[in-house]
Amino acid sequence: MSNFDGNGAIEVARGERAIVVVPEIARDAARRSADARIEEAEGLAEAIGIRVLDARAFRVRTVRPATLLGKGQVEEIAALAKEREAGLLIVDAALAPVQQKNLEQETGAKVIDRTGLILEIFGERAATAEGRLQVELAHLDYQAGRLVRSWTHLERQRGGFGFLGGPGETQIEADRRMIRDRMARIRRELEQVKRTRSLHRDRRQRAPWPVIALVGYTNAGKSTLFNRLTGEAVFAENLLFATLDPTMRDIHLPGFDKVILSDTVGFVSDLPTELIAAFRATLEEVRSADLLVHVRNMAHPDCEEQNDDVQDVLKSLGMAEEGAPPRLEAWNKIDLLASDERERLLEQAARRDDVVTVSALTGAGIDGLRVRMATALRSGEQVHHVRLPAKEGSKIAWLHNRGDVIEQRLDDYEIELTVRLSADNWARFQAFESA
Repeated sequence: MSNFDGNGAIEVARGERAIVVVPEIARDAARRSADARIEEAEGLAEAIGIRVLDARAFRVRTVRPATLLGKGQVEEIAALAKEREAGLLIVDAALAPVQQKNLEQETGAKVIDRTGLILEIFGERAATAEGRLQVELAHLDYQAGRLVRSWTHLERQRGGFGFLGGPGETQIEADRRMIRDRMARIRRELEQVKRTRSLHRDRRQRAPWPVIALVGYTNAGKSTLFNRLTGEAVFAENLLFATLDPTMRDIHLPGFDKVILSDTVGFVSDLPTELIAAFRATLEEVRSADLLVHVRNMAHPDCEEQNDDVQDVLKSLGMAEEGAPPRLEAWNKIDLLASDERERLLEQAARRDDVVTVSALTGAGIDGLRVRMATALRSGEQVHHVRLPAKEGSKIAWLHNRGDVIEQRLDDYEIELTVRLSADNWARFQAFESA
């Protein structure tokens, strides 16, 4: 049986020996091949130091409510776990609590599903207080569903309160109540974080600097590109979810004295709904950006499927609605492609205004990306005529920094400017003027 902590979470140790099982459920018509799913599941496991001894895909024609997999398949997995001396079974699917418990009993190994595995990674990687709160909230949301009566330590009954006594509450009810209370406290703390972030965003809206957010599938090379553009050394390794907490740095683009670049958490297929909900405050940074740069790993065999997954997450955040920031695609890792495939992609990208081919590792195409980002930030510009007192030096400088000043005339104690500004910058200037 599994080892559980006080809240019902599985304890997964580094170096633990594991078997990966990928159920291919016919009704799901999954986008990815079994090999691609196995590779990603192994990558998720290795991201927190789990030793994957074997990985198998199983075709599931009829889902069994008790174990998900068929009886013969479960027996085969149990024999494999015993043969390989694996103490952990990773199932690349969402398991119901009863399915998890039954699989543990029949295989003699700890069982963790895809959601639990991703939560383990996030729990290990969260570095800031906010990140840890978000991960804990997602963990508690997930754990609340794991409190099933089949766990005997949760069936004990506590005595009632007051003089009349009474049957009291069972341990499972007490644990659920404790989880609900803790989740409510965390939500209040995160709401305060959200208000603070909103204030910061309001200040940035009045400040003379646009924001660019890097988004993309996990391990697409966002952090490497971030480092290349900023000259920083943000943690970037060939690991899934190497970055969790958003990082912001200043960069210079043609025509801009300063731009804020934000590196965000990577997306993944079937990202647990608990995590999307918990990280919504962080991902609000994406919604408030002036430009999204979608970093894609074009050397990955499932790059199109990964693109679909990113679009799905962005859509769930309301990024498919009118008023969403413009997008630019950075087709990354072109240096890993064969020459003919690379030439085909370069020709395809040349026909599109919203695509730049780059190699974040070698630096190829980075200058072109800077130019294209600057152009995208200036898209939709309109000419405005502005009159300001000559003493308003900060506002005049703001217009020079953020717009294209076509003409400037001094009239007594006022300056009249003809300036080309984007719609966002014009709205910012009006807010800046009224502040």
